[in-house]
Amino acid sequence: MIGIIDYGVGNLFSLKSSLAYIGEEAVVTGDEKKLKQCEKILLPGVGAFRDAAWKLRQSGLADVVLEEAAAGKPLLGICLGMQMLFDKSYEYGEYSGLGLIPGVVRPIAPMIGEGKKVPHIGWNGLHFPKGATRCPIFANISENDCVYFVHSYAAVECDAFVTATTEYGAELTAAVAKGNVYGTQFHPEKSGEVGLRILKAFCNL
Repeated sequence: MIGIIDYGVGNLFSLKSSLAYIGEEAVVTGDEKKLKQCEKILLPGVGAFRDAAWKLRQSGLADVVLEEAAAGKPLLGICLGMQMLFDKSYEYGEYSGLGLIPGVVRPIAPMIGEGKKVPHIGWNGLHFPKGATRCPIFANISENDCVYFVHSYAAVECDAFVTATTEYGAELTAAVAKGNVYGTQFHPEKSGEVGLRILKAFCNL
């Protein structure tokens, strides 16, 4: 069973539908006991970092995420859910994240230069670090396979944990991993067959 954390933010049911399509049973829940019974956990998120982080903590689910990750349970943060895995975000201020992966989140506008729209919306190819072992969630996809992004902020100061980048005026962090904790800046549930293969690989960890 895959647990999709429901804390009032995220594309919960599109995620559940994608998992059902690949034959994976999933539950959308904010119940601590149910999440602890799940084999793996997905942390989705859309919107503003401050509001999402506040809701996650107010619900008590931030502690559940930290406890389950510390226990070795596979965790995948998606989009804003990935950004919350880091130490902090500088989205309209400075706000603390979960601290599961070293790094910070900053606006992409100064990184990509003029001529590129913000937010970055659309399909972009994935690039994997040369000479590094491929992250297991990308075992069934290829260099330059395209996935769907919607974001105005990106993770930086996290080079040791970057498992994929994408080119959008600059090389932006597309995915990260540290031990059993994974994150994708893109939306696998909106990324067609490629995204489904990524979700399946995560489920098979």
